[in-house]
Amino acid sequence: MMNSTPEWITRSVSRLRPSAPAADKAGDKLAKSALDKSVTDVVAKVAVPRSTNERLAATLRRGQEALSPRALRRLLADLQEVVAPQVSEIEGGRRAQAVAEWYAKAEPEERRDMWLLMCEQFAPDATRFKSARQRYEAAAGTAEEGQAEISLRRALVSPRTRLLQRFSAFPEGMRFLVDMRAEILPLLKADKRLLPLDAELEHLFSTWFDVAFLELRRLSWDSPASLLEKLIKYEAVHDIRSWADLKNRLDSDRRCYGFFHPRLPNEPLIFVEVALLDKISSSITPLLDEAAAPVDITRATTAIFYSISNTQTGLRGVSFGDSLIKHVVETLTAEFPRLRTFATLSPIPGFRAWLSKHAGAMLERLDDKRRAELGRAVGFEPPQATHLLGAIDKALELDARSPVRQMLLECAAYYLGREMQEGKPVDPVARFHLGNGARVERLNWAGDPSSKGQKQSYGLMVNYLYDLKRIDKHRSLLAQGKVPVSGDIDSLCRD
Repeated sequence: MMNSTPEWITRSVSRLRPSAPAADKAGDKLAKSALDKSVTDVVAKVAVPRSTNERLAATLRRGQEALSPRALRRLLADLQEVVAPQVSEIEGGRRAQAVAEWYAKAEPEERRDMWLLMCEQFAPDATRFKSARQRYEAAAGTAEEGQAEISLRRALVSPRTRLLQRFSAFPEGMRFLVDMRAEILPLLKADKRLLPLDAELEHLFSTWFDVAFLELRRLSWDSPASLLEKLIKYEAVHDIRSWADLKNRLDSDRRCYGFFHPRLPNEPLIFVEVALLDKISSSITPLLDEAAAPVDITRATTAIFYSISNTQTGLRGVSFGDSLIKHVVETLTAEFPRLRTFATLSPIPGFRAWLSKHAGAMLERLDDKRRAELGRAVGFEPPQATHLLGAIDKALELDARSPVRQMLLECAAYYLGREMQEGKPVDPVARFHLGNGARVERLNWAGDPSSKGQKQSYGLMVNYLYDLKRIDKHRSLLAQGKVPVSGDIDSLCRD
């Protein structure tokens, strides 16, 4: 209906205009220009959503608006009652819980109206902030600077902060806020009005879910069934296919640890699966083999982190991973003093998509001899991007000495060891581990031969090594725009 508005207005107005003689063509152009502008103005007024201020002052609902002005005013009053100055924390939490109960029954668009109220009606006082900022700038370098800074900080605290804090007060309040943000995140690109609420939630979560408030727990086959079911539900790297599969991952030569928050006691925020071995693993297949005999853990020298899963979409942007790995390493070292090597066996989720766009650029890096060799292997000289991509489509069938296989390894090494975006590794898993101080250690051919592994990275997997003595050095290198890599990876990059 909205898309047909311009045509409808144009047709309706044109019927009222008399036919003009040819001599009046110039006048027609001016009239048409004025008409087009009036149509554009009307359409703009129809298409642009009304602010909550406009809707609160209105009498009737318009267009696709979910709540009527009266219902919107009633909801705003309920939210304001949550943070009323005379209301105690306990009573405020009770009132917030009542709003949450309304929210649970509300339609998606009605929920969006509540988010918009939180964004627009509980924003910082712009006048107060401007005054506090001017006072702070004037006090710089004087004895009044400290007090002026305090005033500025207080002016920056929005009523929205207080409102969200009250929602966290009732027993299920933290769960409510995390789930609410998970609903908001997919809508941010289309509706920028929601950005302040998202930013405020992320800021609060970064404080509330600080590692100082988290508990590291080992998850075992003896853990409650409800908790084990969550491991199956949230496993994001290698799907858990059955209870037998899960039991294998919790066997005597395995460890699984998760971070828990006291307000979400039965919900792991993030968990890591670890295999205890005598060397760095090159394939996920034996690790997931339910028939494989357990390793003698008294001889284990290596801990392989083969799956790390964040479980709460609403906590995106809140980092647990580096703290989790650090705590797990400390826990494992205390239990197994023989452990010397800590590494991952990780997927390369963005590699295939990246190579499909950059195959041509990678071919241009080859010298004439290598290009001719590769051309003979793919049957086209000189080889083009489509030839290379076609030849590696079934990478697992390539012979160990194949130039195509070698080219694929070099492309993967370059992707992991050189490709950066805004100063960070382009691959999301690489960004995580390298940001935590690991280095790119080794590529593993056919490390994950599953359909998922082939779809992501032609079956390739990578080991990231956590050298405990060089973690700070690796982080420093990354900050300088240099990815820490082993000698083998460096030679594959062929700079």
